[in-house]
Parts: sequence; C-alpha cells; structure tokens
Amino acid sequence: MRIKLHNLIFIGMVGGVIVGVGLWALEKRPGETSQAICREALWWLDLFGPTVFMGALKMIIAPLILASIVSGVTSLPDMKELGAIGWKTLAYYVCTTTIAVTIGLVFVLTVQPGKKSAAAEVRDRRVAELEERRQTYQETTGEPALSAEDRPEPQYLVWLAAQEGAVQGGIHQAARMSRLATAGERTAGDIFKDDIIKPLLMNPFRALSASPPNSLGIIFFSLLLGLACMVVGKPAGNVVSFFRGLNAVIMRVTHWLMSVSPFAIGCIMAGLVARNGPEIFQTLGWYCGTVIGGIAVHVAVLIAIAATVGGVGALRLLRGIREAYMIAFTTRSSAATLPVTIANVTEKLNVSPKVANFSLPLGATMNMDGTALYEGVAVIFLIQIYGGLDDVSITMTAMTTLLIFVTAVFASVGAAAVPDAGLVTMVLVAAAVHLPIHYIPLIFAVDAFLDMFRTSTNVLGDSVGAIVVNRLERSRLGAPAKA
Repeated sequence: MRIKLHNLIFIGMVGGVIVGVGLWALEKRPGETSQAICREALWWLDLFGPTVFMGALKMIIAPLILASIVSGVTSLPDMKELGAIGWKTLAYYVCTTTIAVTIGLVFVLTVQPGKKSAAAEVRDRRVAELEERRQTYQETTGEPALSAEDRPEPQYLVWLAAQEGAVQGGIHQAARMSRLATAGERTAGDIFKDDIIKPLLMNPFRALSASPPNSLGIIFFSLLLGLACMVVGKPAGNVVSFFRGLNAVIMRVTHWLMSVSPFAIGCIMAGLVARNGPEIFQTLGWYCGTVIGGIAVHVAVLIAIAATVGGVGALRLLRGIREAYMIAFTTRSSAATLPVTIANVTEKLNVSPKVANFSLPLGATMNMDGTALYEGVAVIFLIQIYGGLDDVSITMTAMTTLLIFVTAVFASVGAAAVPDAGLVTMVLVAAAVHLPIHYIPLIFAVDAFLDMFRTSTNVLGDSVGAIVVNRLERSRLGAPAKA
C-alpha cells in the first residue's frame, strides 16, 4: 500500500530530528574528526533542504502570485463580485490579527515569563554589566553616569548606546543587528512610505525579479492587470488564457516538488536541531512556552471559525491542509508554502479557485496572525526582564500595553513572508515603546524554533480565511455549501 504524502512528511520530520540530535551530540565530542563530520553533514543538509527545496519553492512564488491573482480576478463575472470578495477577505484578516495579538498579550501578562527565576538571572547579569559600564564611563570622562536622583545622565545614555552597538559579537548576529539598527532608525511614516507605497509602485519586472520577490508590488500590478482585462473584455482573451494556463502549469510544478518534500523537510529539521540543540531552551523556556501556548489557543480559535462560519469541521480542515501546514512549519516561509496552500485548499477543501487565487496570495503578504502574536509577547517579555534599568526607562502600564497592541497589529502587515522577517518588524513595536534594540538578541537563539510555529499559524489563518470567504460567497460562486 502506498504511504500518503502527509505521512511521509511526518516521517521525514521525525527522522530529521533524530539525525539532528545525533549530529548535535557528535559536535560536542572532542576531536577534529567529529567536528569535520558535522561540518560535512551540515553542508549536505543545507544543500538538499534550504538550498534546493526552498530555493525551488521560492523560484515559483513570483509567477504564481502574478498568474493566480490575474486568473482569479478575470474569472469573476463583474466588479461587484470582486469587491465583495475583497472586503470580506480584508475584514477577516483584520479580525483574526486583532484576536491573535489580544491572545498573546493576555498570555504574556498572565504567565509573566520575564519574571521567572531564569529571567531574573539574565537581569542580574545585565545589572552587573551596567554597573561596570558606569564605572568605566566615570573613569573615562570624569562625568557622573547617574544624577542625584539615580537617573541616567543623557550623555551617559548616548555613550552606553554606542558601547552596546560595538560589542554585538558573531558574524551572523552582527548582520542581524545591522538589520535591526537600520529598521530602528526609521519612523512609522518612513516605513509606510518605503515598505508599502514604494513597493506598490515598483516596476513589475523588477518586483518579479527581486530576491525575495516584492509581493506587494506583484499583487498590486496583478490586480490592475486583471481589472484591465475585465474592462477590455474580448480583445484581452488571449492574455487571460495565458495567465490561466500559467497558473495551471505552476500548480503542476508544485505537485512535482511535493514528491521530494519528505526528504527535503527531513534535511531542514536535521540542520535546525543540529545547530541549536536542546540547551538553548533552558533560559528561554518560559518565553517559548508562552508563545506556543498563545499560538495553540489562536489555532483553536481559527479552527472554531472554520467550523462555525466556514462550515468545515476540525478534522476535515486539518486533513485538508496538513501538507501545507507541515511545509510552513519546516520552511518557515508562508510565501514558499503558497503553491502548496493553494493546491490543498482548492483540491481538498473545495474552495473555489476564484477565492483561493485572490485571498491566499494576499494573505501570505498581509495576514500574519502568528507573527503579530509573537511580536507583542516578545516585546513585553523583554520589558518584564529589563524594565527600569539605566537604558530601559519603560515599565508595563495600560498605555504601554495599548501601544504595543496597536503597533503589533500594523507591524505584522509589513512582515515579509520569509524567515526572520518578524524580527525586523518587531523593531517597530520595540521602538514604539522605546525599548533599545540591543536587548532583542536575547531571543535570537530560539527565534528559528518559534518561527516554525508562527509561520504555520499564518498559513492556517490564510486557509481559514479562504474557507470563510468561499462560504459567504457560495451563492454567487456556486461552491458547495460545506466549503
């Protein structure tokens, strides 16, 4: 009997974890031979997993978004139907993102992971570091670091910020810090202009060829192109046929890639576990538990929405999107998972391609429930640990919580559908409450692990959105009532 694909993917994930733990244990053994074996194994794992498989998925993202949206828009009979699908999709995204952030804030304020004993040790180490910095500053400049009221002097804070920027170690971490520092220097207006307006108006060929692709620009141009085809009518028939054919061809390529996904996903999991190991979760265990707990509750909310509003039960939903969910979990990219998500939703959950081809590419760019939840939890977790120190004057108040809530909702919209994008957009949330970015590296160690949970939640949220809109529009689409 042939084993089903989702079972093969699960086997690949488990096998990857076993191999990863073995490599991690081997790397800890003394001797150059063990180190060499680990380096060689990681090279091959990176080749077959992130390089080949994820590269192949990302290769078809840009043409898929273009073809799917154009074919989706042109398949609708009139502008009224497009408007109905559009506003229902956007309303769903706003509602679920708001729910996700609320759940995250409730969890982090209730559990308070930043107040646990392990986090207290982190704070104590930072207090000792700041004491040394004050002494160094006073010896170097001859000026006091603190005022008579034990408040940091402005010139000391400037000096301290420069010192923190100079001590971030490691090539990979330094690159991340550079990205965070650049993001932290921009205002909300700059982000709106540079990350939303400019990408929307980018040359479509440049948007398609960018790495990663400029999803906002592709979506905007695709909508314009589809609308123009509808207005032009019969003379645009060849253009419409081309994009519908391209969409079908890309979906076939997606099925081919899925045939090798169990092996590739095993390689990705093995590399992740081998590099991090279980020890990274000792200090940040409560933080990880808070994020995962909040995500679990939000997943339950999404399943309930699918059942009550979308008419799709929990088992049917999970069976229908399990391949997309597992690939999102391992690749940590909702954009790379997009071809599989569209295939699962249309073929297994009977969602109309008209809805799926419009809502899912849009959701992969704008609907980031897991990311929004994570950003709020992460910033409050850091405030709970470091609040009240020399360079962290903020404390948790009702206004601080409200500001984090609003900023996390909007920041998640700008999160690119690629790994680690949540770290960069989290800078916007941290900057809104004046949390210095040099505290963010504390969570670098577990970010890749948590990114797996939040990305798979993003994909689940997109899928439920397509199901809900499909059912609400079934009278006009002629879709089955249960979908």
